[in-house]
Amino acid sequence: MTQPAARPTGRTRSTSRKPTSPASPASGQHDAPGAAPDATPRKTPSRNAAPRAKPTLSVVTAEGNTVAPARRTADKDVPLREDIRFLGRLLGDCVREQEGDAAFDLVETIRQTAVRFRRENDRAAGAELDRLLKRLSRDQTNSVVRAFSYFSHLANIAEDQHHNRRRRVHALAGSPPQPGSLARALEAIDAAGVTGKQVRDFLNDALIMPVLTAHPTEVQRKSILDAEREIARLLAERDLPMTARERDHNTAQLRARVTTLWQTRMLRNTRLMVVDEIENALSYYRTTFLQGIPRLMADLEEDLAQVFPRRSKAGAVPEPLAPFLQMGSWIGGDRDGNPNVTAETLQHAAQQQSSLIMQWYLDEVHALGAELPLSSLMVDASAELLALADASPDHSDHRADEPYRRALIGIYARLAATTERLTGHVAPRHPVADVAPYDNAEAFAADIRIVLDSLRQHHGEALARGRIDALVRAIAIFGFHLASVDMRQVSDVHEAVIAELFKAAGIAPDYAALPEPRKLELLLAELRQPRLLMLPWHDYSEQTRKELAIFAMARDLRARYGNRVARNYIISHTETLSDLVEVMLLQKETGLLRGTLGSKTDPARMELMVIPLFETIEDLRNAAGIMESLLDLPGFDAVIRHHGVEQEVMLGYSDSNKDGGFLTSNWELYKAELALVKLFEARRVKLRLFHGRGGTVGRGGGPTYEAILSQPPGTVNGQIRLTEQGEIINSKFANAEIGRRNLETVIAATLEASLLPTQNAPAGLATFEGIMQQLSDRAFRAYRHLVYETPGFKDYFFATTPITEIADLNLGSRPASRKLMDKKHRKIEDLRAIPWGFSWGQCRLLLPGWYGFGSAVKALLDEAPDEKSRKACVATLKRMVKTWPFFRTLMSNMDMVLAKTDLAVASRYAALCDDAALRKTVFSRISAEWHLTCDMLSLITGRTERLAENPLLARSIKNRFAYLDPLNHLQVELLKRYRAGKDADDVRVRRGIHLTINGVAAGLRNSG
Repeated sequence: MTQPAARPTGRTRSTSRKPTSPASPASGQHDAPGAAPDATPRKTPSRNAAPRAKPTLSVVTAEGNTVAPARRTADKDVPLREDIRFLGRLLGDCVREQEGDAAFDLVETIRQTAVRFRRENDRAAGAELDRLLKRLSRDQTNSVVRAFSYFSHLANIAEDQHHNRRRRVHALAGSPPQPGSLARALEAIDAAGVTGKQVRDFLNDALIMPVLTAHPTEVQRKSILDAEREIARLLAERDLPMTARERDHNTAQLRARVTTLWQTRMLRNTRLMVVDEIENALSYYRTTFLQGIPRLMADLEEDLAQVFPRRSKAGAVPEPLAPFLQMGSWIGGDRDGNPNVTAETLQHAAQQQSSLIMQWYLDEVHALGAELPLSSLMVDASAELLALADASPDHSDHRADEPYRRALIGIYARLAATTERLTGHVAPRHPVADVAPYDNAEAFAADIRIVLDSLRQHHGEALARGRIDALVRAIAIFGFHLASVDMRQVSDVHEAVIAELFKAAGIAPDYAALPEPRKLELLLAELRQPRLLMLPWHDYSEQTRKELAIFAMARDLRARYGNRVARNYIISHTETLSDLVEVMLLQKETGLLRGTLGSKTDPARMELMVIPLFETIEDLRNAAGIMESLLDLPGFDAVIRHHGVEQEVMLGYSDSNKDGGFLTSNWELYKAELALVKLFEARRVKLRLFHGRGGTVGRGGGPTYEAILSQPPGTVNGQIRLTEQGEIINSKFANAEIGRRNLETVIAATLEASLLPTQNAPAGLATFEGIMQQLSDRAFRAYRHLVYETPGFKDYFFATTPITEIADLNLGSRPASRKLMDKKHRKIEDLRAIPWGFSWGQCRLLLPGWYGFGSAVKALLDEAPDEKSRKACVATLKRMVKTWPFFRTLMSNMDMVLAKTDLAVASRYAALCDDAALRKTVFSRISAEWHLTCDMLSLITGRTERLAENPLLARSIKNRFAYLDPLNHLQVELLKRYRAGKDADDVRVRRGIHLTINGVAAGLRNSG
């Protein structure tokens, strides 16, 4: 953070001044995230100067994905470095203004020392940094932590803006389509001989659904996110031509927003409530989804028409694609481990979602009325449009010759009545009269299509391609419900509810203790009965009442907002067939399952699809067998038909990783998918896989494009749902352009993985899979031995990571553990996988993303009978990484995690373990495995440097380290003070720890 000029001139992008002290180099001579390590003083080019030479694009997404290869164009990253320095100067100026010269000088001294230590490997600087940080007062500590945290936040904004800028450069230059774009995917599909009709039919039968979930490690408040969105908008403005006055005004606004950040509380005083999480999620619809998804669908249709032109009648408009891209949400319906989610929160989520989309529809219809003052004296209209206008309650003489306006006024009136019926809210602009509401979204869409068709039929195609076309698409996508809310609960709770119902009805005194065959016998017998189990006058437990209320609420919401508002029910920890059948019976008890299982005259029709979530390694191995048993249930074929002959299965990345480690988790997921595909193809039922991916690589994170393309052949097939969580939602969708790009990437990857499936079936696949199995077996043993079999490991983990403080931080509405833990009884098994991974990121080990791989490869090579066999094995591993997308993606993701790992910093956290022998045992093993993993990865890839094939990300990570070091050092120091009991009651010390957690998470980005 360098000191800005006394007064910006407005004529250049950034200003410079002579340093006021050795500790404040105002000319921007220091490095910053994204800056070249050898950055030197230079004159800052004017934003209004002649255009630079046309640079080439090399984009790194927020996930760390290189979208196009970098070329050696010296100027391409200059704007990024300028933006980071400019924002750093504004932040430095804010620190000086708000905290005083002494605070500014202190921050600069720490920054320069950290840079010297990190970039020059200066051990003396490291010792000096340690002394500086230990001498800080509590107030100084908080100021330093906030300064470095906000610098990471601002650097993230600058990088996101640069990604948008580079993509625009590509588009303006007419460059070939980039990997991950729809244009590139369609070109590849066309080259493979797939016809346009096949592509359109495929998309009309597809379902792609990102699912937003609440995140127990989301560290940023919505107030902070809102301020940062405004900073991003203002920063983007600076790429436009501006007068000197406009640039001055822009700089002043940015300075004000940075000041807002500094004066806004970074942390929550109270734990986030579910209603807050719902509102946070809805903000992304306003920013990105409402306009972005309809526009993306329209662009896809244009791309299809260009790549696959087809003959049609003159003037005919092709049928729009079905709304295959839809949104899902867990927020308000996910009860797994979260007692704060109830029937009332589910209702609130649905109502808030409906309120948002209805308000948006009202605004769009009102705007259309202003846009379409078309006179019947000038242009004809269709008979249907004229009838709609005549039915309107608007009879003003002023609009007698304006049928479109009269029709839209009538539509607005009906929409206003619908809004009040669905949400209880009155439209902001009162309708001209009270009219009947729409029965459903399809009726509303039908009226809008009348307007649209009339425009197209009467020389209004230019008008039809704008707002009204987007509105028609939006209604098909969002309906009156906006997003489908999934319900989720852990299987143990369902078992307890069924046990109570059975006991009260005199069917089984202890259902939970019964063997699986007997459980199924009782459950199926009840599903064949026309009567209900529940006794109207029995006093059931609170848990049973709450669970049954959720199902009843889902039934009511479907009747109110349409069937798409609630259509999926996910069962966590599915281990047996009875876990699924229990939920079927609960649906019967609440009116969601009608008919009788196995009846030919009145077959069962179940409204909520029961979706198993296979999470642990053992569960993944049993997945195909459990699903086969479900499909074999007498009468379940009718249930499948009611769901469109399709069935969804959810796969858990997080818990399988915590259970078996990075390599084994990914391999067992791969095998489970193949087994499920084989089963469902044999039964001629469409399989949709729901990928429970998180932000970190250890939780299935990493570039989405590569992740989808690396799926086993036949497992995508146009059907995919995937979770988007916490800080990843913000990273992907807070910026409309980046959000559009991420959505496009998911569609493109789904198209390629479905229509070009042979790309993930390389020659020698059987051999590759055999080696992968051997590696998995060895990695599993290494991981389990460390985490679950090393005496004292759980104590080491709780001592050397901030897991306890994370659990105490007001991050989200969900507890960090499914079970309450005290020091004596806490277990790794009970800890939720998300804070498990988040904690390893904070101490800079990121262990869930790599541990066990090095031991696995070494063991495989050591078992070779001779040197020739060993070399052959290495050669096979090299072919695997070159030709097998699954293995290549695995290695790429692990490469990124290894690059973000820092053993020197991690050793400081290890010192928090008071047991010296335990500390030495565990940390030495982790350190040795990290070095071994790096060596084995280099042996396979031929690259000795981390991220050698992704230099932009490598440089970004390297330069971030200097700004993360002070945060990590301070976090360790504060944890020592807090845990030792010194200042334990001081709110400022605890607040300082939480601030460092926020800052480190922001610096690492995909950390939760």
